[in-house]
Amino acid sequence: MANGDVILRFDNVSFEYGHNKPIIQEVSFPLRRGSKVTIMGQNGAGKSTLFGLINGALDPESGSIVRGQGVTIATSKQVIPRDELSLTVREFFEKCFTKKVYDIDPRIDEVLEVVNLEGHGKLHDKVLNTFSGGQQARILLASALIQDPDILLLDEPTNNLDHAGIAHLTNFLINYKKTVIVISHDADFLNSFSDGVLYLDIFTKKVEQYVGNYKDVLKDITARVERENIKNARLGKEIQKKKDQAGVFANKGGGLRLVAKRMREKAEELEEEMVDVRKEDKTIRAFTIPAQEDLMGEIIKISSFEIIIPKTGKKRIREVDVKLKKNQHLLLQGPNGIGKSTLLERLAKGAEGSTITDGIRVGYYRQDFSTLNFDDTVYKSLASAMLAGGRTLDEGFMRATGASFLITSELMQTKVGSLSEGQKGLVAFARLVLERPGLLILDEPTNHINFRHLPIIAQAINKYTGALILVSHVPEFVAKIRIDEVLDLAK
Repeated sequence: MANGDVILRFDNVSFEYGHNKPIIQEVSFPLRRGSKVTIMGQNGAGKSTLFGLINGALDPESGSIVRGQGVTIATSKQVIPRDELSLTVREFFEKCFTKKVYDIDPRIDEVLEVVNLEGHGKLHDKVLNTFSGGQQARILLASALIQDPDILLLDEPTNNLDHAGIAHLTNFLINYKKTVIVISHDADFLNSFSDGVLYLDIFTKKVEQYVGNYKDVLKDITARVERENIKNARLGKEIQKKKDQAGVFANKGGGLRLVAKRMREKAEELEEEMVDVRKEDKTIRAFTIPAQEDLMGEIIKISSFEIIIPKTGKKRIREVDVKLKKNQHLLLQGPNGIGKSTLLERLAKGAEGSTITDGIRVGYYRQDFSTLNFDDTVYKSLASAMLAGGRTLDEGFMRATGASFLITSELMQTKVGSLSEGQKGLVAFARLVLERPGLLILDEPTNHINFRHLPIIAQAINKYTGALILVSHVPEFVAKIRIDEVLDLAK
């Protein structure tokens, strides 16, 4: 990590949610000025909690967090809070400060230019919920940058960004001189600028420190696991040898019984030297999204849609002739702000310009998870999906489906709104399995999801036999899915 002075330090910090639910335990690490650090770990391991402890939104149960005198911290969140989506851009940026900022407009223009969001002054009075997901991601980053913090916290900053947006953000971080801590599941993005990694181990509740980027971490973890397995195998052989010798000497009686006792004691000493081999993060199990039965003929027809010209903001209607039948996969492409998510929402409703055949069930994965009721428990959410899929409630099957997505019995009783964004994504996929849709609409399904799960998810989508409409800015993910037709909204 960077060689600057330490500007933040965790000393034996522990934190838990509720009674007896530890998130991190006795965690210690320094953060140096100018470092660019990645926080990694399984969905639900506590990465966003760690951010909350760093920026002071949360207080530790024990231990101490020491921040350098005068050190300022700003956070770019994963998503704009729902209760702030009705704010204008200017109102959103004004909330970043505790005191009134009289030159707020030129400062907004400056940071919007940094994040490559075109429009500048024209955007100040625009309401946040009218922006695309990718544009909102840029606004979130800008809201942190406008505070000019000593420590910049970025929570999944590449979510919803198109290729140009990710490239722009990567270049910005490479050249950024201040301290940055990033949560991301995008390995290529992280490898481009990280000089250190803090890895949250969901099993031990500890934070492991590594020098280098994600590739270096994988190499270090693999080597560590191999060393620990080799050590345990060697000790296991020695232990068994001592036990066998102890058995032989004990049977001979006399003074050899004392020798046998020493052999057993030595075996016990060797057993204490055995190490707990580092466990890999859990991955979801392979799954299938069953298609609605008896699909016949045309499932959806798209005849026209509206696009927004990003540079001018003007709207234009495009005429097309797209028809999807069973086992046909369509990929929608286009830059941030052109209207992909808006089009998917209209398609899911069968709005003007599209027609969904009567009786077709639609499975809709929204990038903002607004198809989920945040006040429902996970149990209720999955149960309602099962009923919507035309099944009677089979609790055993429902719980088994949830378990395949790492949804434990404890999580079943948790409200959806209390889950991490990654866990919400896994709940959304579990619902699709239970809904058995005839038309599957996926809007950026890789957002917030641990990269270890993505090959399994891609395989399930690839095998889906209904009609599929997909939006994704992750080419490695799309490459794993059979695409029959591409509709580029920019052409």
